[in-house]
Amino acid sequence: MGISRRNFIKGGGLAAGTMALTGKPAQASVDSPEMRTKGLQVSTTVCPYCAVGCGMLVHTKNGKVVNIEGDPDHPINRGALCSKGSALFQVANNERRLTKVQYRAAGSDKWEEKSWDWSMNRIAKLMKDSRDKNFVKSETRDDKKYVVNRNEGMAFLGAAALDNEECYLWGKFARAMGVNYLEHQARI
Repeated sequence: MGISRRNFIKGGGLAAGTMALTGKPAQASVDSPEMRTKGLQVSTTVCPYCAVGCGMLVHTKNGKVVNIEGDPDHPINRGALCSKGSALFQVANNERRLTKVQYRAAGSDKWEEKSWDWSMNRIAKLMKDSRDKNFVKSETRDDKKYVVNRNEGMAFLGAAALDNEECYLWGKFARAMGVNYLEHQARI
């Protein structure tokens, strides 16, 4: 069915009149019978891509993501999403998404499947080795010795998906490791 210009203007006028009388735009209920998300588990989250912090509604069924959309009640984006945020559903539901740790040894041409415990232990060992190798306790400037306690072989990068508390802990961990090169995604 085609919409004529006249019917479009009538509908727009009706919507504007409704908004003028009620003072707020009409909204469909999440549980209205024509909604495809009726009866699904709904969780709110924040888009992980940039530092704007757009709100999202994630609909799940039996633990599987079935729909992601902008949160109309979120003060930042009011239900709108950029192209990357709109495509986030494809990240959660993609047959090519890796769900297990893949490791390729130096000089190897094959990927091996490893456990999460092995991976975490390996990362911790490599971080400690790097810190021990590159840690500078003091430096001399102007014929004076200064205590600096810094790790020059490591850098930390924060992400926009972290909230204030997570950023605080991330920064404390970086400082405990002696990292001077602490940066955030939003500044890059």
